[in-house]
Parts: sequence; C-alpha cells; structure tokens
Amino acid sequence: MRVAVAGGTGLVGALTVAELERAGHETVVLARSTGVDLARDADTLTEDLAKRLVGVDVVIDVLNVMTRDATESAEFFGRTTAALLAAEDSAGVGHHLVLSIVGIDRVPHDYYVGKLRQEELVTAGPVPWTILRAAQFHEFAGQLLGGLTFGPIGLAPRMPVRPVAAAEVAAHLARLAVEPPRRATLDLAGPHREDLAAMVRRTARRDGGPRLVVPVRVPGAYGRGVRAGALVPEAPDLVGQQSFAEWLRAR
Repeated sequence: MRVAVAGGTGLVGALTVAELERAGHETVVLARSTGVDLARDADTLTEDLAKRLVGVDVVIDVLNVMTRDATESAEFFGRTTAALLAAEDSAGVGHHLVLSIVGIDRVPHDYYVGKLRQEELVTAGPVPWTILRAAQFHEFAGQLLGGLTFGPIGLAPRMPVRPVAAAEVAAHLARLAVEPPRRATLDLAGPHREDLAAMVRRTARRDGGPRLVVPVRVPGAYGRGVRAGALVPEAPDLVGQQSFAEWLRAR
C-alpha cells in the first residue's frame, strides 16, 4: 500500500514511517522538510496536496502543535485537518487515520479544544476514517522534566495515567492503516496504571535529572478531572505490551 504520514518526522510520525516501511509499504512524508508546511500554508495547499496524494491509499495524521492556547490549537487543527480532508477527497484517498488523545471529551483543556475540533471534522468529513486515541506516552515523563526543571528541583503533576510506549502507538497506527476504515474511535493505553509524578521521578533518577522531584496538584477543573482519572480509559480497545518500567530499563 501507499501511505502518507502528515507529521512524519516527529516522534510518533517517524516511528510510524519506519513501521510501515519495514512491512513493505511505500510512504509519503508530509512535513516541512519535504516541502509541505501545513501549519503555514494549509489554506492554499489543497491542490498541491491532492497531487502529492495521487495513488495514496491511506493518510495518517500525527500532526502536532506546541501551544496551550485554545484559539491557536483550534485554528491549527481546524485548518490542517480541513486541508488534508479536501486534498484526500480530491485525490481519491480511501482512509483517513488520525492520532488523538484519550479523555479529551471528559476534561477541559485548551489544547484539547483543537483536538476535539480535529475529530469533529474527521467524523463529518468525506473520507472514511478511524480515530486512535492514545494515552500519554512513556516518553511524556522526560518531556515534562525538560519543561518543569528549575535547577536541582523538578515539578511533576500528580495524576493517574495509563501510559504506552510511542513505538507501540506507531505499530498500532501502521496496522490500522492497512485495515479497512473503522468509522470508530479506539482507545489505546498501556498495560498498567501509573502515577505521573512517580514516572517523572524514576525518569530523573535514570537520566541524571534533578535531585528532587516535587509532586504538584494541578488546579482548576482540569486538575480535578485528571485526578479523578479522566485520562485513564477503564476498558481500552487496544492495550500496549511494554510497561513503563520495562521501557525505562530498555533505554
């Protein structure tokens, strides 16, 4: 099959491209490095995208934007998703597969505003679809350390999660891409429930991070929701095999 990956140079995107190519599929990477800047040119790219997607069977959308602003998030995911769907419809693509996040409809968060907009466009759009909502990645603990470390002290949100390795997310995306569209939303989580602050502490110890990691209580409605387990699917449709402890040891 010929599969296009929007955001194919990011963490999950690059892993997904590698999974597809190992399975013998042809990939088309849609990213700035390949001349496609969906973030900047989404409104004018439909015709060019349609040409790039001729002969493509499936588009996997793993695009991301670094923002905590609801308006920016909604604008980014709205524009990029609309451009992809229009180009796919024009090129005759038969399956749109998008990576989303577990729990985004159960807890308020500015970034989730954009992801919900993305899902709305996909489910109402002209291209048969599948949505894979993944839990937080094992890698998330290290990313938090990068942004919440102040000298010898690191901060970590206190919340339950059921994390999954990014490589396993990519493997599931690659598998779903070659299956018929589900027209359904699937939850993917890891094998075990974990405490995010404890994950951050273990990552810091493993990687030589800050000597002290302080758990913090996330305020507001979002904090109340995540402490109640809004980001932990009770019965996920798909379950990863690698625990956080196994992933940390394997690094």
